[in-house]
Amino acid sequence: MRTDTPKTIYLKDYRPYPYALKKVELDFDIRDGKTTVKAISHFTKKPAENGDLYLNGEDLELVSIALNGQTPEFAHDDKSLTIKAADLPDEFTLEIITNITPETNTRLEGLYMSGGNYCTQCEAEGFRRITYFPDRPDVMTIYTVRLEADKAKFPVLLSNGNLTQTGDAADGRHFAIWHDLHPKPCYLFALVAGDLTHIHDIFTTKSGRKVDLYIYVRHGDESQCDHAMESLKASMKWDEDVYGLEYDLDIFNIVAVSDFNMGAMENKSLNIFNTALVLAAQETATDTDYGRVESVIAHEYFHNWSGNRVTCRDWFQLSLKEGLTVFRDQEFSADMGARAVQRIDDVTHLRRLQFTEDAGPLAHPIRPDNYIEINNFYTMTVYEKGAEVIRMTRTILGPENYRKATDLYFSRHDGHAATCDDWIQCMEDASGLDLTQFRLWYSQAGTPEVSFKDHYDPKEKTYTVSLSQNIPNTPGQSDKKPMHIPVALGLLGPNGDDLVGTKILHLTEKSQSFTFEGIGAKPVPSVLRNFSAPVKLKANLPPADLQFLIRHDTDGFNRWEAAQRYMLDTLTAMIRTGDNETPPEFIAAIKGILESALIPGADKALIARMLSLPDISTIGQEQNLANPVAIYKARQDMLFVIKREHRDLLQAVYDANTQKGAFSITADAMATRALQNMALSILTCNYGTGCAKRAKAHYESANTMTGRMAALTALAPNPAAERREVFDDFYTRFKDYPLVIDKWFAVQAGAVRDDIIHQLKSLRQHPDFNIKNPNRARSLYASFAMNNPAAFHAADGSGYAFLADAIIELNAINPQIAARLLTPMRDWKRYTPDRQILMKSALERILNTPDLSPDVFEIASKSLT
Repeated sequence: MRTDTPKTIYLKDYRPYPYALKKVELDFDIRDGKTTVKAISHFTKKPAENGDLYLNGEDLELVSIALNGQTPEFAHDDKSLTIKAADLPDEFTLEIITNITPETNTRLEGLYMSGGNYCTQCEAEGFRRITYFPDRPDVMTIYTVRLEADKAKFPVLLSNGNLTQTGDAADGRHFAIWHDLHPKPCYLFALVAGDLTHIHDIFTTKSGRKVDLYIYVRHGDESQCDHAMESLKASMKWDEDVYGLEYDLDIFNIVAVSDFNMGAMENKSLNIFNTALVLAAQETATDTDYGRVESVIAHEYFHNWSGNRVTCRDWFQLSLKEGLTVFRDQEFSADMGARAVQRIDDVTHLRRLQFTEDAGPLAHPIRPDNYIEINNFYTMTVYEKGAEVIRMTRTILGPENYRKATDLYFSRHDGHAATCDDWIQCMEDASGLDLTQFRLWYSQAGTPEVSFKDHYDPKEKTYTVSLSQNIPNTPGQSDKKPMHIPVALGLLGPNGDDLVGTKILHLTEKSQSFTFEGIGAKPVPSVLRNFSAPVKLKANLPPADLQFLIRHDTDGFNRWEAAQRYMLDTLTAMIRTGDNETPPEFIAAIKGILESALIPGADKALIARMLSLPDISTIGQEQNLANPVAIYKARQDMLFVIKREHRDLLQAVYDANTQKGAFSITADAMATRALQNMALSILTCNYGTGCAKRAKAHYESANTMTGRMAALTALAPNPAAERREVFDDFYTRFKDYPLVIDKWFAVQAGAVRDDIIHQLKSLRQHPDFNIKNPNRARSLYASFAMNNPAAFHAADGSGYAFLADAIIELNAINPQIAARLLTPMRDWKRYTPDRQILMKSALERILNTPDLSPDVFEIASKSLT
């Protein structure tokens, strides 16, 4: 158990760094078992600031230190190195030499080894594990980096910027020198030394400059990189067209590594990626994988401006770069594919994870005011809700003023560390609007609840909408002020035509009314179109209106939303009353959706999502005390009824979407696969012998990983012999592809089975399982806890115990991954009392672990408050 409480960092305590860092020269001498780092930093005192020179440093062996060539007086501990201000001239050069051991760095922060190659991860505070340095985002400087290593073992030497020199050194070694023209904070520093292969392409910018593009991977993986390269070129072109932003160096490198805590990292000109977000091929990647690769490649490239050229002043401003860049990658993906479907997927993700976070003990605004461990700051709220806040600024300003504002932001703050207030100021300056109230989105936590009521006066031909807002209390915040909430509304006439096109109603008070005149018939309202604000809408529309919107709404997102709301209301009523009889009008509505799938030109991707029942987490949010097992049962009962009543229609949809011809990742091809796989999931929902045979036949006929994974998902909970036959065949086919074996582990961990804990423990002992690899650890533990709530929340608490054991084990190996695995246990008070007792006990056991990391301590302790 911890005997000390980790220090809490507060936004109010921010002070500028008292020294400017003009430039830094880094020299890495990479050798087996030891890397020596020489850092020469050129400092000047800031006239308006006063303070000691404080340098961060962790797990470093200090070899030497020299101030203008002389050994200075300094204080030194396991976290820092300090030189008193009185001992420093106005300008000085500091040379520090340190030794580090990347080979034993299981935290995967700083410089570490992955698959025999050296690489770095410096965001948020990894650079302090490389050398003593002011490891904070507001210290920006110019970097020149020299790398030296064994030429045969590590022929590829990469860092940020442009390559300026290469050559041979003594004893079969070689070197490379890289220079970055643009000032950056140290969290954007990157280094790669390894034996890698690559693919190459060229992108010509709008001004005519040619940029060399390289993607580096392990030997044998280069055939899986084409989609990533095309995604990179598409994102570069999109950023020029939509934001007017051009790439600024001669080279852009991407490196894929197999051991990576995050998805990817936007280091200036040298993006380091988890292999899962680079590699994609017909045989090994699902359509979802293709989409994620495209999205994340774009996300990290877009950071070149929204995060690199303009970075954040301090980590409390993290959403400034991440919220903005998530919004940019969402819009890019919408332009590359189907806009309504992209919005549906983004909102589904937001509701499932961020809404839960907003309602729990770790709720925080998108600009929090304190943290203990910065790695815990990378939350759904900062990223996904942050993106929704950016989206609302564009809605409020309009597209033209939004573009003027972003142009102003990137020009005004280029090369600087900015704040969220700087962003809003640019929005105001470009549009002339007063966004004082809107700024509350940055400081108030919680998901606002918006209530909708309407009244139609046939005599006056007026339609009045009444909106009200309530923001629930969250830890440390109560009695919140009304927010500025843009509510997009459309009105549909009796024939499904738009009586009123989409209008933005600006809800700025606790309650407001809006009247529409000249409405000749009572309309059906389409409320919160395109999910115009991250709120919980309480519209209480009758089933007839929801059915009407499912058939006629001209807003694709709201067609899906009407179906989801109808399903959610029906399921909630069934759970509340204990009645497992699905209403006949609901069955009829599902029939209409299925029939629409057979109409030529149907939007198959949208229909596939309309047929997908709300997940257990979303249904649980409708309950005061959730019982995931009961929710799972009710959900399965509904699927059984849909299958029983519409088997022939489901079969017709399945057959009509059997693909022939060459493989394609066009939107239409992916939509066809999605619709067929949705039909398969319903047709195999009983887990009987017939279901197993059908799923096995689908597996055997599949020529894509999307098809094979649909079959495995259908078979995973099934006790029939076909399950083992298919899983064994899958493993044999793909045992040499680590990312595919991650899927093999994950789909088994996600199965609802009576013997799931036994299965999980067996998988934990599998020769291919390696808890030190983040992808593999997530494939087992996160897939179980996050994607299998019915089993994770088993009444006997076995799921909680299994996860707690993993968190305790990982705490000593990789605290960042251990802390992230705590996510499904943070909200223990949302569940039934018997589960609360068991989850609380598991959290207390974790909290009492000896040598508990700050990462895990922060999440566990705050969850228990």
